[in-house]
Amino acid sequence: MRFTDYLWVKPLAKLPITLSPLTSFQKKHFGQVLNPVRWWGRLPFLFWLVALFVGFLERKKSALPPSLRALVMTRVSQVCECAFCVDANSLRLAQRSGSMEKVMAVAAWQDSSLFDDAERAALAYAEGMSATPPQLSEDVKEQLKRHYSEQAITELTALVAFQNLSARFNTALDIPSQGLCSTGQDKNHV
Repeated sequence: MRFTDYLWVKPLAKLPITLSPLTSFQKKHFGQVLNPVRWWGRLPFLFWLVALFVGFLERKKSALPPSLRALVMTRVSQVCECAFCVDANSLRLAQRSGSMEKVMAVAAWQDSSLFDDAERAALAYAEGMSATPPQLSEDVKEQLKRHYSEQAITELTALVAFQNLSARFNTALDIPSQGLCSTGQDKNHV
């Protein structure tokens, strides 16, 4: 029996032609089409809107450094228990930070000396914002304001909201990881 036989919503075997630019890029960059595309492919227009949203957040002129964006996305992925997101964002964090040690410490960031005060403030905010309902104390907000401008806080809020959308979509549909980053997580493939 294949892993996909256990999924309650099956991935698309054939993707819409409108996603060809994205799937070509993914094949070139990762050597394969990433798993979420096989579910989002049922709604190509919406998928392109989501891709534009994350593309904006990942732009070069972002108020947030690339390593911080990857760090926050990895932690939100862990909080939401999204196997694919942890896999993909851990790879991005390893690439951007140059440290697999940092990737492995994200889940226990409060106990690690690998994270500076600005990163700790962003991680606390991301965790609080990802709770249901959000748990954002005045102390968390004050810590964030010590390190980031209002522009950066707004972008961080959008980034955390996006990663929650992505992680919750993938988790609800049981989208598996792809073995992009060796973090000891489940590496079921579609």
